[in-house]
Amino acid sequence: MSYKLLLVVCALLFCPEAVAIRQNNAGESSNLASKAFPPPANLRIVRDLIYARYGERQLRLDLYLPPQKSERPIPGIVVVRGGGWRQGDKEAFAFIAGYLAKSGFAAACIEYRTSAEARFPAAVHDTKAAVRWLRANASRYGVDPQEIGAIGGSAGGHLVALLGTSHYEKELEGVGGNPDVSSRVQAVVAMAPVTDFRSIPLDRSAEAFIGQPLKEQPGKWKAASPIVYVNQESAPILLIHSRIDKSVPHEQSVILQVRYKEVGRHAELVTIADADHAFWNSTRWFQEYMEQSVGFFRRIMQKAK
Repeated sequence: MSYKLLLVVCALLFCPEAVAIRQNNAGESSNLASKAFPPPANLRIVRDLIYARYGERQLRLDLYLPPQKSERPIPGIVVVRGGGWRQGDKEAFAFIAGYLAKSGFAAACIEYRTSAEARFPAAVHDTKAAVRWLRANASRYGVDPQEIGAIGGSAGGHLVALLGTSHYEKELEGVGGNPDVSSRVQAVVAMAPVTDFRSIPLDRSAEAFIGQPLKEQPGKWKAASPIVYVNQESAPILLIHSRIDKSVPHEQSVILQVRYKEVGRHAELVTIADADHAFWNSTRWFQEYMEQSVGFFRRIMQKAK
């Protein structure tokens, strides 16, 4: 090994930022589940639907629908990808949207603005705009407007947890479209989410998402934390988290479940003993926890009727 190459290897191994990147991408660089469980070919997929506009900026989603039209409206699920709030696209969770569609749901796999384009609360505004769009267009696509849920992992898990807890917070609504439609969701599945930014070790991804250091703007970090909004109307939530998660501590899901119980709301926590942070990308875990997610959505939606 040359001297220069040795220096590069050492820098990658011992640079804290490099370590964070390796942890955040654990399991994601070899996204085997997306290859093993691609969206079935017989799904009805409507691509590149514009769901929000901010001036000339347009945000799009892909809507995955079951193979056959249902005689009755079906539940709709907003699917929010991970990526540290800084990277990714709407195709990143296509395999999750496809699984939901083959299970009888309408799954809207969305893009949202990354931290490189716009800081908090931009991505939150986008997810809420997606819910409003799906509800406003429910009849067109055979969706029940009273049965809207959300699922996301990592950064997406954080964003859907906010969907479930902050429906009453006007400052998080944004102006992406359909202002007279509710952004409230009836059920949430949050996988490995940050739930309280004030209680975790901070990394550059989080700081880029918020836009300012915690010491300078503690109010913003609080406002980005789903746990502060939990009340008696928060959406039922299923939290799925690995006990050995090196990117987002398992305790983040524990404290949100505790807070839900304090206000008398429904929260389930499924703990995986030995998975990577992004366990949904692994063929070992994907199907088991998608089945749990589908079961949760069905139970909660039926109760809501």
